Amino acid sequence: MRASTRLSLSSLRGHKRRFAGTFLAVMLGVAFLAGTLVMGDTLRASFDTMFGNATSGTDAVVRSADTITTPDDSQGTRKPVSTDLVATIEKSDAVAVAAPSIQGAGQLLGKDGEPIGGQGPPTLAGNWIDDADLNAYQLAEGRAPSKSGEVVVNRGAAKAGGLKVGDTTTLRTPDPVEVKIVGLATFGGEDGMAQTTFTGMTQADAEKYLTPKPGEASTIQVRAGPGVSERELVDALTPVLPKGVEAITGEASAAENTDNISGQFLSLFTGFLLVFSGVALLVATFSIHNTFAIVVAQRTRENALLRALGASRRQVTASTLVEASVVAVVASAAGIAGGIGIAAGLQALFPAIGFPFPEGDLVISALSMLLPLAVGVVVCLGSALLPAVRAGRTAPLAALRETAVDHSGASRRRAVIGTGLALVAVGLALIGVLVSPSIWLAGAGAVLALASFVVLGPVAATRAVRLLGGPLDRLRGVTGGLARRNALRSPKRTAATASALMIGVAVVSLFTVFGASLKATMDQTVSRSFAGDVAVSTPGFGAGGSGLSPKLAPALAERPEVETAVGLGKGAAEVDGEGRALTVTDPVPFARSFDLGRVEGSLDSLGDDGIAITRPEAEKQDLKVGSTAELAFADGKKETFTVRAVFGRSELAGDYVIDREAWAPHRMQDADSLVSVTFKDGVSAAEGKAAVAKTARDYGNPDVQTREEYAQSSASGIDMMLTLVYALLALAVLIALLGIANTLTLAIHERTRELGLLRAVGQTRAQLRAMVRWESVLVAAFGTVGGLALGGFLGWVLVRASDGASDSDFAFAVPPVQLVVVALVGLTAGALAGLRPARRAARLDVLRAIATE
Repeated sequence: MRASTRLSLSSLRGHKRRFAGTFLAVMLGVAFLAGTLVMGDTLRASFDTMFGNATSGTDAVVRSADTITTPDDSQGTRKPVSTDLVATIEKSDAVAVAAPSIQGAGQLLGKDGEPIGGQGPPTLAGNWIDDADLNAYQLAEGRAPSKSGEVVVNRGAAKAGGLKVGDTTTLRTPDPVEVKIVGLATFGGEDGMAQTTFTGMTQADAEKYLTPKPGEASTIQVRAGPGVSERELVDALTPVLPKGVEAITGEASAAENTDNISGQFLSLFTGFLLVFSGVALLVATFSIHNTFAIVVAQRTRENALLRALGASRRQVTASTLVEASVVAVVASAAGIAGGIGIAAGLQALFPAIGFPFPEGDLVISALSMLLPLAVGVVVCLGSALLPAVRAGRTAPLAALRETAVDHSGASRRRAVIGTGLALVAVGLALIGVLVSPSIWLAGAGAVLALASFVVLGPVAATRAVRLLGGPLDRLRGVTGGLARRNALRSPKRTAATASALMIGVAVVSLFTVFGASLKATMDQTVSRSFAGDVAVSTPGFGAGGSGLSPKLAPALAERPEVETAVGLGKGAAEVDGEGRALTVTDPVPFARSFDLGRVEGSLDSLGDDGIAITRPEAEKQDLKVGSTAELAFADGKKETFTVRAVFGRSELAGDYVIDREAWAPHRMQDADSLVSVTFKDGVSAAEGKAAVAKTARDYGNPDVQTREEYAQSSASGIDMMLTLVYALLALAVLIALLGIANTLTLAIHERTRELGLLRAVGQTRAQLRAMVRWESVLVAAFGTVGGLALGGFLGWVLVRASDGASDSDFAFAVPPVQLVVVALVGLTAGALAGLRPARRAARLDVLRAIATE
């Protein structure tokens, strides 16, 4: 074994505590990353297995070949196929049996009258297929529906709603239908597919409530005859199918469903977690770098003696890197084990919240093990590289120095480089936000802003600590003054320690500001565009729910308290070849209930061949009042429409507005997403809301809300997002606090003799503890204030960049209360980080401390 390696291992054994913070920082970051990858692999395998089991009996799927996708619906809308095709398909010798599959939206009400699901996962309804091999759901209790009004629901939905076989409840399709549960089903052996709900009814009921007219189905499921493969079945079906209809293998259909339902969710979910893993590891980088920088500074005399005895620069550098490698490998290995533990814990937790995490073994791939290990090692070695190079440059004469304290501070070159970076960052951000809206330019400016904060840290540390620590001299006397001077002793070290916390606080502040801005945007949108007194709406967050019955708005309009009631439905069509979402409504009351800005033309006479369009979309499509555009609908029909109105705002109205009369021939499962209600003069808000709620109760009991309540509920998903963000960022903040604690611990070791002298001249243990704690608070205050400033700037950049990249007007809002809470949490965390180092300092033996060299 080489001498440098033996020295490194000996140093590690003798000073294990020095690297405790580094070990924990690497381990936590790697554990988060490994846990995310293992969880993603296991969930992906779970969905693959679930869909494979559920659709194993379907050998081919017959469906429409064309689909219309819109920017907010990547899965798209397909034309239904005729159920008459079943007879044609079954004539083929390759077919054993075929059955129509009708699918639409249908939301069950639970025993308490509240809707089940609807906050993200879809709520589905369809016909119950009697052939067990073709049915993705398997009957677990009760029987199949045999007459109108009878349904089978998945067992997970029944549990969530407190329902059982024999119960009667309401199914929103979106028209409310009273149904009796006669059976419970499973999907792929699970109680349900995540929190997706399914209600199976007779084919006649499914055609009645889920399709625009009888004789249509979403797809036709086909089972092959004996000895016929899936590919052979598709080849046999293709010649007999009409134009515009295709057959795909059951395996391909299962893969599509897995990708549509689980693939997008898993990509978003794991991508979200990986971002926070990156933040945690970035924070860990600063903590690791600071630890090795301090250790190298403390070993100046030791490294100089090695150089004087003949050790080369390369050997001293290699010795430090060997220490970093050992810490990196051991900590990363521990992090991988921790990540598997995290995934196992989630495996036990998810079923408790209704998510089908598999009960079997975790899926642990080579990538999910090797990648976190490699990342942990690279992060640790990269963080230790500069201190190792600095150690190798130690001059032999440094062995004659009395102390080994790191007095490095801020250089003029650092100030110039940092200021230059800051100016470039602000310039790019302003160009990307104000001059030529660009997410990429704004993002580049944000990254450079972060870099400039890190570079300028030591420059700002001196002034910031003097300013922040000024009150300590008056409030805490000599103890406060010593704490401030200790923090000022090495601005570079203080800045490096605070930078880890700064990044964590900056990301928290960024999401806090962006979340508040989204809420303000929603409030602005409702206040500016919504002119009604109350709104009847579906859930504002997620894709679930079945929508509102189109019959609700006409029923509300008949009430004596109501002046106007208008519903907004959704449709889709290709406008001159591009998929676009349509708003389906009654144009005259629509124009009265929503502020559309300046309107060219008139919405009063759209009729069955007219559309209204927003001004930005009209400019994009080169359309104006009187222009014509060809609309291709999902049913395969194409019609020419005349632009009869161009209006200014699109937040709630959408970019394209079409009359219900024009949409009726092409509609699929009709539903409204919002009903705006305006009261007659003299009707109080309470009286009008009660009257609307009474009528709405007969249509599935949807929410009836005032304008303020509607704005708040529309933004409810933002609070859920922020809660998750804060929980995930707690890891980054924890790693930053470990860095502060580790730096203070190493600094106490470095100042052992000094602390002993302070105790010898009369400083009490309590004063010594307070001095170390206040030093920790000052470092945390510097990091917190810098993080708030950086996060606020990045939040402004993100909001303004989103405003420039979107047709909607984004409002920028700074939430003072939340940011004050963030600041207090940062300061409190700093005080907690100083507790252990303070106790250790207070326990020093005075005589031994004075005798320490």
